[in-house]
Amino acid sequence: MNDSPGPGSPGPSPSGPPPPGWQQPGRGWGHQPWAPPPRAPQPGVIPLRPLGIGEILQGSLTTMLKHWRTVLPVSLGIALGTQAVTTVVTGLWRQDSEALESLRDNPSPRRVLEAMGDSMGSMGVTMVIGLIGSIIAATMLTMVVSRAVLGQSITAGEAWRSSRPQLARMAGLLCLIPLLMVGVLALATAPGLLLYAAGAEPVGAALVLFGALAGMAGTMWLWIRYCLAAPTLVLEKQGVIASMRRSAKLVRGAWWRIFGVQILALLLLFAVAMIVEIPVGIIQLIAAGDLESAASFSWTSVIIMGVGAVISSTLTLPFTAGVTALIYMDQRIRRESLDVELIRAAGQGPVA
Repeated sequence: MNDSPGPGSPGPSPSGPPPPGWQQPGRGWGHQPWAPPPRAPQPGVIPLRPLGIGEILQGSLTTMLKHWRTVLPVSLGIALGTQAVTTVVTGLWRQDSEALESLRDNPSPRRVLEAMGDSMGSMGVTMVIGLIGSIIAATMLTMVVSRAVLGQSITAGEAWRSSRPQLARMAGLLCLIPLLMVGVLALATAPGLLLYAAGAEPVGAALVLFGALAGMAGTMWLWIRYCLAAPTLVLEKQGVIASMRRSAKLVRGAWWRIFGVQILALLLLFAVAMIVEIPVGIIQLIAAGDLESAASFSWTSVIIMGVGAVISSTLTLPFTAGVTALIYMDQRIRRESLDVELIRAAGQGPVA
């Protein structure tokens, strides 16, 4: 008589050994005790293992929500300071610019060039102020994220004291990378501009367009290649050139993945900016009384736009810094087993 279990039988007879290939409940292949794979420790905002794209974005958002007492004062203070100067400079220029007034009445190419030249001073001031704000925000918020990964909190004062020694080098980094990108774009468009100036206008214009597209591709490649230089500089305390080389090494082989994460983050930031802009535009229209007045360069209009920019910057600055810092940590986890060091620093062992 055959004692083997039938198709509907729950298992073998307890009186004999299981037939070959049968696996007892609760036991793994080879009759080893079965258990789910161990979960990665998560002392802070991310699990300490290679991260998915969604986990990077969620980790940045979680940092903002869990550590808002530090993140909000830092981002709001920087946004208020930079935008206040920008609003005042923009308002003064728009009120006093004769070239801008003449541009409204006669929008000729010569008037456009005059208005551009007249705006260079105000643009320079706003760019410098914006750069200073970006330097401080990137440095301080990277420190906040690095502590949040370990489940630790840091005050705004502690973040400032920790990041202050890195500010000069961060300034050099955030000036050098844009200069490289502008240089690539200028070199790509220079041949076409020279041909256009020499009289070969159709060929020169086509070459300028082609060069601009090639230059934009080059600047995009440089942006991703060196996007991890800032967290490298802050967290590893390396110099400007060393941080750029380190970033290139971490990005190598993962360019498209990092590009996808950064583009997705930019799309989310654009959505946030649009959400903020809609009520700001409605308030601006109500304050002006009509559409034509709302489009004017009055102080009321400029101040309302400034308030909207402060709200937008307060939300986007920490998110951007968080995404970049977490991409950096993810690449080091994948390449250098940083998760082991982070687990040790957090004082945790593997969780079964």
